[in-house]
Amino acid sequence: MNILFLLTPKAVCAYVRAEDTVRQALERMESTGYAALPILAKDGSYRGTLTEGDLLWAIKNLCKMDAKNMENHSIMEISHRRDNTPVRVDTKVEDILSTALEQNFVPVVDDRNTFIGIITRKAIMKYCLDKILTT
Repeated sequence: MNILFLLTPKAVCAYVRAEDTVRQALERMESTGYAALPILAKDGSYRGTLTEGDLLWAIKNLCKMDAKNMENHSIMEISHRRDNTPVRVDTKVEDILSTALEQNFVPVVDDRNTFIGIITRKAIMKYCLDKILTT
């Protein structure tokens, strides 16, 4: 099965832009309720994953616990503990199972490395459950 059947398209994904400030990222994460968000460049390419933990360390180390100072720092200054590894759009579901074990979501990019959406761990688990129940 092609992963496009499980894709949450970019148009409905929550994400942050590489040029966003720490404050903007914090507000976006708060409003969406997600613990991790993809980071996209202006050209739409996937630049990494920003997690709550990354933001907390940035607030402590970059912004010296000063909310006003958060506006002076870009999220690309934040060290990432780990980035979610993206997969190509033609990847098969079976090939992303191990990736999904380690990540909340799997970013999907096209052949130009342009972000097109995510596949959530929940969607993969539902796919696997459906496969088990129909065999």
